[in-house]
Amino acid sequence: MASDAVSTASAPWITIGSVASLLSSHRHHITLRTTTTQPTLYHSILLFSFTNPAAASNNGGAAAVSRKRTWYAMVSQCPHLGAPLESAPVRRVESSNDKLTASEKDDGGDGDDLGFGEEDGDDIEDAVIICPWHEYDFDLRSGESSTGLQACTYQVRVVGEGDEAMVEVESMVREDDARPTQWEVTEVRAVSEAFPDRALASRQVAAESLHMHANALSIADEQSTGPAANASSSVLPPEPRPRTLIAWACLILNTSNPATKVAYTRMAADAFRSGDCKTVGGGRWQTDTSAATPAAVDGTGSPPSRTWISKPEETPPHTPPREAHITTVRPGQEAKRGKWGTLKSRIAMLHSLANIELWAIDLGWDIIARSPRLFAEFCEQQGLPSVGQRVKLPLEFYNDFVKLAVDEAKHFSLLVDRLGAMGANFGDLEVHQGLWDTALQTEHALTARLSIIHLVNEARGLDVNPVTIMKFQKAGDEDSTKVLEIIHRDEVTHVTIAHRHLLHLCSLPSPPLNPIEVFRQEVRQNFAGRLKGPFNATDRAKAGMGREWYEDLVGERNRREEREKEKEGLSKGSAVAQGVLREEIAGG
Repeated sequence: MASDAVSTASAPWITIGSVASLLSSHRHHITLRTTTTQPTLYHSILLFSFTNPAAASNNGGAAAVSRKRTWYAMVSQCPHLGAPLESAPVRRVESSNDKLTASEKDDGGDGDDLGFGEEDGDDIEDAVIICPWHEYDFDLRSGESSTGLQACTYQVRVVGEGDEAMVEVESMVREDDARPTQWEVTEVRAVSEAFPDRALASRQVAAESLHMHANALSIADEQSTGPAANASSSVLPPEPRPRTLIAWACLILNTSNPATKVAYTRMAADAFRSGDCKTVGGGRWQTDTSAATPAAVDGTGSPPSRTWISKPEETPPHTPPREAHITTVRPGQEAKRGKWGTLKSRIAMLHSLANIELWAIDLGWDIIARSPRLFAEFCEQQGLPSVGQRVKLPLEFYNDFVKLAVDEAKHFSLLVDRLGAMGANFGDLEVHQGLWDTALQTEHALTARLSIIHLVNEARGLDVNPVTIMKFQKAGDEDSTKVLEIIHRDEVTHVTIAHRHLLHLCSLPSPPLNPIEVFRQEVRQNFAGRLKGPFNATDRAKAGMGREWYEDLVGERNRREEREKEKEGLSKGSAVAQGVLREEIAGG
């Protein structure tokens, strides 16, 4: 489905896309967002489509077969602990006609319900999805599990001459909200799979999660299969293998070789999605009561001190290392690119973008590594339970940022391959670490990290990427253009991820925080200078950011730090990194 075709609908149905655009994969990860509720709600589902055995032998042509597929829609997380199901194995089981759901019966409406007609019922097998974390099974039709748990499922149908696949959304409305809810599709992402024969029992995890461009790009188009991908595929797994997701993150952050960093990123994603790595990790509070004093009548006294402790293998580095031959300079001090359009200038631009994507891999893993502590501190600041029955970050948070890191690894590989085709290598030119400087400035708070790194820097990428793409098009460099278009489509989803989880954080306190006010305050405190246009309002809106988020917004970090230094009697004018909002940024 094209990333620029945002589908909207009121209850009870929403169009996901044409059947033709959904045939490239057996399953798609769908992200939905409300447009009429406050606060904005997100919901993720999985859309499955399998060939009906009876229809497979039908001679009615491709169109007839596409309409004879079996379709299911289910929530994308296991209801047990919220583990991601997008890469979970699916197995066929015997079914009977009396198990057919409403979505698979002809109701005489103006649309054709997808599923099995009575004439095919005896030939059809049901399907269950197996949560890879704890082997819980869920019927794709009913959501029922042999364990007694229940996963939400949704009806699917095909309507219209264009064979548009639709999912019912009426049951997604919260029980405590009687208002009509309008949903929009923000992402349709194909999940690549390898199903052995008809068993549908593969535990093989998607090599990469791709944001599909309907009828224009296939999964093979977007996967990196060049030298960079081959180099990373030859990397052996680490020994010993990390036992937690945070340990994986810290291992990757401490890895200087780019090919190994890319390979470990994919291995970590595979381990987390397949259930081989079931523990997040990250540390815990340790309370020291030795210095505490009882509270007096007047309220004086000191509470127990608390320290966040974590294992050495779960402690992220201050700055990820780079290989010795990489020359790092201050932002803006890189060598001049020369006249635009020449081979030299295009190589310099792609090299700069590859550097940004390499740092972006680290940024994805760094927020994962720091989130357990940062979230615990957020809970304390907001008066939320942080011990015992404490509030936890949903596994979907980690899954989303794992997906982001995998995307960045894909982007880096695509750019390195493109450089190689142009006679250059990554590391030939000077690079800067401006993005990481911004990460250091926001390591104190999860809301600051989401706001500055993703909703400022990555959102700025949405503004400048189209200009960069146009430059390469004018230079006649179609191969580079295609790479940059892939990157841009993915970056829209990355901004959406940050928007979604900032909204989630703001919904936890009582009363809830206003996410726009939180974002604008974080920018004022942790960014230097005005957010400059022109803004790509269309793609920012797709990611959830209306103009009220970013217009007329000025960061005051420089002025605030100078005032603080004046109070301390220090000299003014010290250098402060202002983030990286330069022309070449691809969003990270």
